[in-house]
Amino acid sequence: MSKPSKSNDFELHADEIVDAAVEIFQEAGLDAVSMRSVSTRLGVSPVPLYSRIGNRDALVDAIADRLLEDLAPPSNEDERWDDYALRWSRELRARLGQARDSRLIIWHGREAYVEASRPLARLMRHDGFATDAAVQACRLLIWATVGFGAVEGGVEPPSSRRGRSRPGGDPGGVDPAETDTLFDLHIRYLIEGIARDLGATSTLPPRNPAPKTSTETATKKARKRP
Repeated sequence: MSKPSKSNDFELHADEIVDAAVEIFQEAGLDAVSMRSVSTRLGVSPVPLYSRIGNRDALVDAIADRLLEDLAPPSNEDERWDDYALRWSRELRARLGQARDSRLIIWHGREAYVEASRPLARLMRHDGFATDAAVQACRLLIWATVGFGAVEGGVEPPSSRRGRSRPGGDPGGVDPAETDTLFDLHIRYLIEGIARDLGATSTLPPRNPAPKTSTETATKKARKRP
């Protein structure tokens, strides 16, 4: 729906343009967003959009920046880096789900990802990481989460069930609950690898082993059977 035309097109602010573009994206997807569709929504000519925002690529970047701002959850002073990293990755995934379109999320150079990594990197350095190791670990977690989110957007539910199996073990597909389980496994394995890489230089006390899942317990019992 177009909005009433402004008396002066150049009274338009960049935030109003991005607001309208985000509305169109949420209603009809990224392909529906154009300089003309946004100008029609705002009731102005396309000219001020180019002077305020730039071309369509810049408009898409602005949509991504809006949807991905303030990604990182707050950290607690007594929270260990690995606990926060799991919570941080879950929040990042949830926010990426709002963006939906992989074209908005897969570019690793987005400033939103750099900003989101700062509290995690800070906590990692507090827990014994060198600065370059913390940056590397944050990048691995971001790429893993963003990549999972991009793939998740095209996941289809399984066409049939052939009895109980490991989450994600049915070649026919996965359901939403299994996707959640797969994501936690995906990130947990990566965090455990990062922790091992930190190795003897870590100032962290030994961790108690995580409780085994019912699937892991059943698998272990099965292996012990003659």
